[in-house]
Amino acid sequence: MDKRIEKQIAFALEIDKVKNIFRQTHLSHGGRNENDAEHSWHMAIMAYLFREYANEPIDIAKVMLMCLIHDIVEIDAGDTYAYDPEGLKTQKAREDAAKERIFSILPDEQKAELTALFDEFEAYETAEAKFARAMDNFQPLLLNNSNDGGDWRAHGVTAEQVYGRQAKTKLGAEKLFEVTEQIIQKHIEKGSLKR
Repeated sequence: MDKRIEKQIAFALEIDKVKNIFRQTHLSHGGRNENDAEHSWHMAIMAYLFREYANEPIDIAKVMLMCLIHDIVEIDAGDTYAYDPEGLKTQKAREDAAKERIFSILPDEQKAELTALFDEFEAYETAEAKFARAMDNFQPLLLNNSNDGGDWRAHGVTAEQVYGRQAKTKLGAEKLFEVTEQIIQKHIEKGSLKR
């Protein structure tokens, strides 16, 4: 077997570990905690379904690939809960180290390609990154809504915290932010989100 395909196979097996990284968000309708692979797959399909709501023209294949790779770094860095201020302080450093190790398994040009795509997602500047990040916000919101706000209640999350995270959804998809606003308001009224 040549070195190139050996590296690609090694990477393919390494990223299988993302199936073992569990998130705080539960599957819809009261299921178990979802893992990073499920979250990424769900985001990618949602991006395709909701692409008509992107604020700007987008390359949907690029968006879907961003969705699929954005949490690979959590194999080393672990999942950082969106509303954990202490974890958020060290998230970038942990994820940067993980990105270097994991993507370095690949042949050089594929490492460069996926690293650039990951960095574009993180920078939140292009139309594709904004829309992919909107999916990263919208997907757990939908799951939490289907669970009657259970994850928010369990962690004592406030409406202000959810608005803070979801404000960026508007940068990628204003229409989806309108839906987000309705969901947040519903959970404020129900008491699932603290004021």
